[in-house]
Amino acid sequence: MLPGVTKEQITKAKAWDLLSYLEAHDPQELKRCGPREYCTRTHDSLKISNGKWYWNSRGIGGRTALDYLIKVRGMDFVDAVEALSGCRAPPSQERPKPKPPGPFTLPEASRYPSAVVAYLQDRGIHTELIGACIETGTLYESRKHRNCVFVGRDTEGCARSACLRGTRDGFRMDVAGSDKRYNFSLRAADPDCPRLAVAESPIDALSLAALVKLSGGEWRDSHYLSLGGTAPRAMLQFLHDHPYVTQVSLCLDNDKAGIVGMERLENAIREDPELSQRVTLIYHNPSPAEHGKDYNDFLCAHVKAVRQLHQREEAR
Repeated sequence: MLPGVTKEQITKAKAWDLLSYLEAHDPQELKRCGPREYCTRTHDSLKISNGKWYWNSRGIGGRTALDYLIKVRGMDFVDAVEALSGCRAPPSQERPKPKPPGPFTLPEASRYPSAVVAYLQDRGIHTELIGACIETGTLYESRKHRNCVFVGRDTEGCARSACLRGTRDGFRMDVAGSDKRYNFSLRAADPDCPRLAVAESPIDALSLAALVKLSGGEWRDSHYLSLGGTAPRAMLQFLHDHPYVTQVSLCLDNDKAGIVGMERLENAIREDPELSQRVTLIYHNPSPAEHGKDYNDFLCAHVKAVRQLHQREEAR
C-alpha cells in the first residue's frame, strides 16, 4: 500500500472506465465521433470505444480512467487514486485485471535538443540552467516526439524515473516503470548544501532557480526538486539521501491541490522522527492574484516585465 491511499481507495479508483468517468464528471470533454466511439475535445486523436481508450498520435492507451489521469492528464498515481476514489461509484464494477508495469527504459534521445531548448527558453528558463541539466543528463530531447525528458537520478547517478513534457502541445506523462521516489532535481554546487526548494513540476523547479538568477542571486546555493505532483515520497527520499538538508521551502502551486499538498508534505515531515527534529519548513507559494498560480507563471510575468522595461528605456 502506498503512503496516503488505502487498498479500498485503489480498488474504487480502478473500477472507473474512462467513458463512465467522463460522462459523470467531465461530460463537456466528450465528443461523439462514430456510432459507438467517442473522442475528447482536448485531444481529437484520443478515441474511446469498447471499454478501451487509445491516443493515436502518442501511441498510448488503456482501459481505466486511472490510466487516463496518469498518462494523459499527468497526475501521479496517488493523486489520481484520491481523485477517483472521491467520486461516486461507476455504473459498472466489472473491470479487467491491471497489467503489471513494464521495465523502466528511457526514450531514445535526439542528437540535437533544439525543440527542448526553444520551448524552455519560451517558458522563461535561463539557458545556463538548461545547459546545466543537459550536461548532467537530467534533461534531453526525445527523438520520436521531440518531448522534454526530465530524468530523475539516484545518489549513484542511475536513472530511476523520467517524465515527458510536450514541446508543441500540453502532453504530459511519466515513463512506464518510473520510481517516483527519485524525481527530477537540480543539485546545489555544494553536495552538503542545507537548503532545498520543492515544486510540483520540473519546469516549476527550474523556474525557482531562474528567478534566483534573475534577481542577482546564486542559484547553485540551493537544491531544487520536482515532486511530480504533490505526493511527499520524492521529498522524503531526497531528505534521507541528503542528511545535511535542514531547510525546506515548499513552493507548490497556489491552488487547492497545492495548498492541500503542502499540508501533506508538512504531515509527512512531522510523522518522521528524524526529519521532524532536523527540518525547518518555509512556505513559499506565489500570489495567484498577481503572478498566476505557479512559479513558472511568476517567472514568465517577471521576464515580460523586465523586457518591457528595457524596451521603454531603449525608446527614450
